[in-house]
Amino acid sequence: MPNKLHRQVVVIGGGFGGLAVTRALARTAVQVTLVDRRNHHLFQPLLYQVAMAGLSPAEIAVPIRSVLRRQKNARVLLADAIRIDTATRRVVLREAPPLAYDFLVVATGALTSYFGHEEWRDVAPGLKDIEDAVDIRRRVLLAFEAAEREPDAEARRRHLTFVVIGGGPTGVELAGAIAELASYVLARDFRAINPESTRVVLLEGGPRILNTFAPQLSDRALRSLAGMGVEVRTDALVTQIDDDGVLLGGERIRAGTVLWAAGVAAAPLPQDLPAPVDRTGRALVERDCSLPGHPEIFCIGDAAAFVPAAGKNPLPGVSPVAMQQGRFVARQIGRRIDGRPMATFVYRDKGSMATIGRSRAVAEIGKVRLSGFLAWLIWLLIHIYYLVDFRNRTFVIINWAWSYLTYRRGARLITGRDQSKRSTSDGRVP
Repeated sequence: MPNKLHRQVVVIGGGFGGLAVTRALARTAVQVTLVDRRNHHLFQPLLYQVAMAGLSPAEIAVPIRSVLRRQKNARVLLADAIRIDTATRRVVLREAPPLAYDFLVVATGALTSYFGHEEWRDVAPGLKDIEDAVDIRRRVLLAFEAAEREPDAEARRRHLTFVVIGGGPTGVELAGAIAELASYVLARDFRAINPESTRVVLLEGGPRILNTFAPQLSDRALRSLAGMGVEVRTDALVTQIDDDGVLLGGERIRAGTVLWAAGVAAAPLPQDLPAPVDRTGRALVERDCSLPGHPEIFCIGDAAAFVPAAGKNPLPGVSPVAMQQGRFVARQIGRRIDGRPMATFVYRDKGSMATIGRSRAVAEIGKVRLSGFLAWLIWLLIHIYYLVDFRNRTFVIINWAWSYLTYRRGARLITGRDQSKRSTSDGRVP
């Protein structure tokens, strides 16, 4: 390929992977078009903080155009990519002309999966975007408001029962944050609610929570949650979710709020590609992250099922994988343009961590396993560090420090609207 600027690279998705590949192409002789249906890049690891009123949405999101404003060879399109025509090398957009590409990078991320029970979506929201976080925040805060004005003790207990389904990092973080919110923050604002009456139940279908961590870290997380008053139940398979709570076989847990953190699936676009997909809809890619038979198409992050070696499991859908793959693919595109041989992607695992609550976390960095305050401090510093190019990094630090010292949270706003109810222009429900 001639080394000319007119080589068109289309990147679908402005998440960690899409942004990484776009920025890494800044010095490559290509024209990059980043397409996303949203105008902002979201720092998803802190999304639960928005859901639990610790941060506001604007503190963990930044306009994509702002991030790329100085990159001369990049442009941003707010559009929805609905189909990829590999024969003509075009990306079909909704209500916009198609985009021609010489190289295509699919970094469309993941969606919440309910394992075939889509009817649970309305009663047990997941946590994947800002709208989800604001909806969860509204539901949790409204539950406390309903309990405050409820004279019946049994009904009050239901309002103050929160069930989190899924014992991975997101579920553990949500469960711990709800317990913390009830015990340390909201208890001072209400008069009829006894913090000890708030019940938080974390349900995990497997034998232990945080099953990707070492067993001893799972045990430490379990003890930390128990110390916060969270009831953890493993080998607990949910068979039904409705407005009254959840059903575990023949046992019912009555709850006013149910949150889903149990499963994810790839966004639909990779399934439209001429390549096999795994059970979660991720495209099975080659060792250089390209599509089999289509070396001009790359899939990264949650859109790709990358198997590092025969007999190994695919890489997990976490942000470090997406960012490393994004930078790698940018180098691969440069290699192809220059006619150099291709390389193989090698993931460098820098560790895993999950926060449980105030001064509580677990971290696994190589063979080093930490828990408690030190792990929490490392989690804090790493998350602040990775808020790269976020103008509001300082505000996040200030908010966290203020919340830690005062036990107060400034984002406790009940916003959004119950989508099951349509209100008139003057606020009345018809």
